[in-house]
Amino acid sequence: MKNKFKTVLEPFKIKMVEPIKMTTYEERQKYIQEANYNIFCIKAENILIDLLTDSGTGAMSASQWAAMMEGDESYAGCRSYYKMYDAIHELTGFKHIFPTHQGRAAERILFGIVGEEGKIIPNNTHFDTTRANIEYNKTEAVDLVIQEGKSPSINHPFKGNIDLKKLRELFEKHKGTDRIPVCMLTITNNSGGGQPVSMENIRETKKICDEYGIPLFLDACRFAENAYFIKIREPGYENKVIKEIVQEIFSYADGATMSSKKDALVNMGGFLAFNDDDLAQKVQNMEILTEGYPTYGGLSGRDLAALAQGLHEVIEEDYLEYRIKSTQYFGDALIKEGIPVVFPIGGHAVYIDAKKMLPHIKPCEFPGHALACELYLEGGIRACEIGSLMFAKKDPATGEEIPAQMELLRLAIPRRVYTQSHIDYVVEVIHEVNRNKEKIKGYEIVEEPPFLRHFSAKLKPKK
Repeated sequence: MKNKFKTVLEPFKIKMVEPIKMTTYEERQKYIQEANYNIFCIKAENILIDLLTDSGTGAMSASQWAAMMEGDESYAGCRSYYKMYDAIHELTGFKHIFPTHQGRAAERILFGIVGEEGKIIPNNTHFDTTRANIEYNKTEAVDLVIQEGKSPSINHPFKGNIDLKKLRELFEKHKGTDRIPVCMLTITNNSGGGQPVSMENIRETKKICDEYGIPLFLDACRFAENAYFIKIREPGYENKVIKEIVQEIFSYADGATMSSKKDALVNMGGFLAFNDDDLAQKVQNMEILTEGYPTYGGLSGRDLAALAQGLHEVIEEDYLEYRIKSTQYFGDALIKEGIPVVFPIGGHAVYIDAKKMLPHIKPCEFPGHALACELYLEGGIRACEIGSLMFAKKDPATGEEIPAQMELLRLAIPRRVYTQSHIDYVVEVIHEVNRNKEKIKGYEIVEEPPFLRHFSAKLKPKK
């Protein structure tokens, strides 16, 4: 039911609470130093408001907890798998469904089969683990988001759209070869500000893929949020129910990977789903080797049961209205304070344009990360840099780093966890940081791993 009032009303009651540890500025200085100025490495108990990610950090419903009590822990053929299968099949129509312990496991299996040196996999924008799993197999990951999606300040209803002209040009360039085994489309586009992809763009992408004989796979971890944006922004969908929109989205795809830790409303889980019979045998072999028997795939029966229930709940319009409006409330409050954000506000997070907010910090000194550290020091808030620390590339000729297209700080909102007062507190802290932003210094890397460096790199402030 539509809420005609301005207040964002949560369509649930709180049944269980968890205490939050209050810390002082001096304590937080100690904690961040001990973590080598890596936000990921701070103990969660020392975080006041955790907006690092919306992946697996949500609160499950009473119905999900009840479903867990009925989870079937049989090794092979457990009934919880078939409940999960039915829930996924009803939404996607896919024939083969393989559970995995999380989304990156599904990516690892898929790209381990279709990827190899010399291959190319396009996407609107690959997220960090997707890109890493592709590049680990020496495959090239190509981003083809529309031009509007590269500018934080441009207001476009579907900035997550893939550039159809560039996609066709890429396909045409490699026509007659087998260099492009699959095309990906991420909904919503996380790296680009949580921006949705229109139904028209999904449909046209499928047409181009079919023309060149290339299967289309969705990175579908936020499919329901994307469907809600289609309902409220794309003409012709305003009177359709969310389930119908979701089913149409998947009807244009040949398969999907999903981290169920997002729009399946669970703390752990994922899946790989598709229709190709030949691919199914290869995936099954890899799943048994690395994840487990295909009817549990690295998950307990109770995890599968909670996942199935979550897929029923996430397409409820009351929930999605609350989810999108509460994120919009957060974004509007920052805009009112003069904070530069990515327009329009996305579904699962608000993204601050750190390059614009901190113009005195060079991309090579990681303005998004500097802002993340300052938010933690000032107010105990943890957020995630999505910029050159996460996505910079090495120039193969010189070895120098090529900065990311945008320098963003993502404030991802866990599902059904924080109240309006928590968000109001975050806004106050960001406002205070913004007042003293000229004092913020950049960072440099002291030590880094070969892949996904932002997770475990050691850093220090620039002098």
